[in-house]
Amino acid sequence: MSNVDLRRHRGTYGFDGDFRLVSAAWQVTIFGALCIALVAFSVLNITAVRVMGAVITGLITLWLVLSAASYVFTTRVGKFTVWARVLTGLGLGGDEDLLDLGCGRGAVLLAAAKLLPRGRAVGVDLWRADQTGNPAETTLPNAELEGVAGRVTLHSGDMTRLPFDDHSFDDIVSSLAIHNIPNAAGREAAIDEAVRVLRPGGRILIADLGSTRHYLARLRSLGLTETGRRNLGWRVWWSGPWAPTHLVTARAKQAVTAPHEAAS
Repeated sequence: MSNVDLRRHRGTYGFDGDFRLVSAAWQVTIFGALCIALVAFSVLNITAVRVMGAVITGLITLWLVLSAASYVFTTRVGKFTVWARVLTGLGLGGDEDLLDLGCGRGAVLLAAAKLLPRGRAVGVDLWRADQTGNPAETTLPNAELEGVAGRVTLHSGDMTRLPFDDHSFDDIVSSLAIHNIPNAAGREAAIDEAVRVLRPGGRILIADLGSTRHYLARLRSLGLTETGRRNLGWRVWWSGPWAPTHLVTARAKQAVTAPHEAAS
């Protein structure tokens, strides 16, 4: 499946963010008003020959603009490029069962589905306002546009209580979702549930902004192997290097085969 270009997509995936209290439109309006005010202060400082004031307001304005540019790039371009590399690196055979925790509008889920012509890609989400326009009804048309609707299934559910049997999936992925659980106990429960539904030898890949060291420690405590944590780089900086994305990886132990079974 290496000939599939996962960086190209036809669906609409919105903007990542928290829009529960303040809508995306209002956030953009507030940001624009703030930038205009800072520019006005800079002009006033220059007119009044207040050099230090002009430098300070100018630097703040530049910082805000660059931070916004980094955020927009990450949510519209960077995350697709990075996940294309991560998913391709899995070396999928094409017949696996894959689960995406907090799939949202399907950016990662549908990219993975393109690598599973004989498998299935399952997404679970509470469909909260963590992306602009984030109902399940948006993800299904995206699956149609990406040509993978026949191998994608969506579930509305809590990742701390997954509606799946034990050992249901070969691979589990999650992108910027688990951190939305507001407490450490809930995030730990999500990790436990992921491990529960993972098959022996299966892999977990979790990309997130915070708590990734705790994810890693929990996976190790549950006996997973080949564990690791790495910074995914500038393409997924959420406003700058102070808000990077880290990827946590782990593999479940292979099932132990009894001697008489191996002999047969």
